[in-house]
Amino acid sequence: MTHPAAPARLAGRREWTAFAVLLLPLLLVAMDVSVLYFAVPAITRELDPSSTQQLWIFDSYAFALSGLLITMGSIGDRIGRRRLLLIGATAFGLASACAAYAGSAEMLIAARVLLGVGGATLMPSTLALVRNLFQDARQRGRAIALWSGAMTGGIALGSVLSGVLLNHFWWGSVFLVNVPAMLLLLALVPFLVPEFKDPAPGRFDLLGVPLSVAAVLPVVYGLKEIAAEGFAPLPAACLAVGLAFGYAFLRRQRSRDDAMVSRALFAGRGFGAGVALNTLAAFAMMGSAYFTTQYLQSVLGMGTLEAALWSLAPSLLIGAAAPAAAALAQRVDRAWVVAGGFALAAAGFALVGLVDTDALWLLLTGAGVLASGVVTVMSLVSDLALASAPAEKAGSAASLLETGAEFGGALGMALLGSLGTAVYRADLADSEPAARETLGGAVAAAERLGGAAGEQLLGAAREAFVHGMQYAAWGGAALLAAAAVLAAVLLRGTKAPAPASARPAGGPGAPAREATYR
Repeated sequence: MTHPAAPARLAGRREWTAFAVLLLPLLLVAMDVSVLYFAVPAITRELDPSSTQQLWIFDSYAFALSGLLITMGSIGDRIGRRRLLLIGATAFGLASACAAYAGSAEMLIAARVLLGVGGATLMPSTLALVRNLFQDARQRGRAIALWSGAMTGGIALGSVLSGVLLNHFWWGSVFLVNVPAMLLLLALVPFLVPEFKDPAPGRFDLLGVPLSVAAVLPVVYGLKEIAAEGFAPLPAACLAVGLAFGYAFLRRQRSRDDAMVSRALFAGRGFGAGVALNTLAAFAMMGSAYFTTQYLQSVLGMGTLEAALWSLAPSLLIGAAAPAAAALAQRVDRAWVVAGGFALAAAGFALVGLVDTDALWLLLTGAGVLASGVVTVMSLVSDLALASAPAEKAGSAASLLETGAEFGGALGMALLGSLGTAVYRADLADSEPAARETLGGAVAAAERLGGAAGEQLLGAAREAFVHGMQYAAWGGAALLAAAAVLAAVLLRGTKAPAPASARPAGGPGAPAREATYR
């Protein structure tokens, strides 16, 4: 006789309190992506970095973070996600202090690398722990919706917090603010968050670590360079090298029983589809951000802090979108809700495609609609992917979701940025070389010229930038419309399975689970 599965245990006050604590490192890691935007002039005055060093101060964090996500997810499954979270919080706090008091550009770059290493431990650990804390599908969907909204909002909040701090303190304060938050995390997590890990992880794939890093880093670097400078032989070669290492990494994973990326993750169609659709959503989010920030500052002429504050406006819609989508997915086939999220994001891109050189509210409305659609997609497909993965592989599942998002974001900036740049340069083909390269270069050239000639160049450059943004927005809208159809096909009838109760590290049948939650 087949007995029906026992209903999943509902999370109580302790789990929701633990979840609130887990949002803290997520916010800080997301904020560190953008926290340097205001600090660059002060850092330049104090540390006098070269142009190459200035780029690495920005990029070293993202490269270390993206390159180590897969490795850290696999380590968390083996040593315990809570333990890895505590190790990462310690590293992140120490690296933040080192960055705050860096005496040279080289020291700041090294500290940013360590921050990226710490961030790579924190992000998959928090998402995997959310998967383990919430066994009920409705509660888990709500928690992951809040998680997705916090991650998206944290990036926008970072630039604003940076501007506020720099109005009152020295540039190191944008890093030092992380230290008390990490201390609070270290104090609360051992009491609120139980330990979860794979009870039989097998040997750790040491060769898989350099292969995964060699696969991810060249691709991310190549995409970022194409977004910034346009297509060139070196970024193209980096992409080719990364793809070659990626092929070698995947072949190795398919041949090993104790692979870093377990084949068990892809046993059902929910996980692979979730990762792919999450990557497309990140493509849209970062591709749009590439243009909106420049539009606010260089087209509308806003100061950095004013632009950062206005960029928070779309977050008001994000706060309601993810929970509403999670609730709707309980009543309607998830495929249609995700497809609707992509369609909503495509409509947002279409609104951005109508923006001219003086359309702040239309831009913010389009960005808000787009972000709402993207967060709807990301929260639902993340929930599906994590629920489809075995509980003991939650760390690896979370790391693949995060790595896909990094790829998608870099690809969005590269492809949509390159399309907009090509249109911009074509429109300014007869202008001086500095003005043809970027809108920022045109602003500087217009200031040098001055008078009517400068105003004419600046007006032409702004028109060209908006023209390029319109082409990129319509391209993004077409891609997301196709993604909506793809989501409806891939996810139709796919339901997140009710996960078996994930046990803390006490072992099968250990009473520690009940004691931990009471």
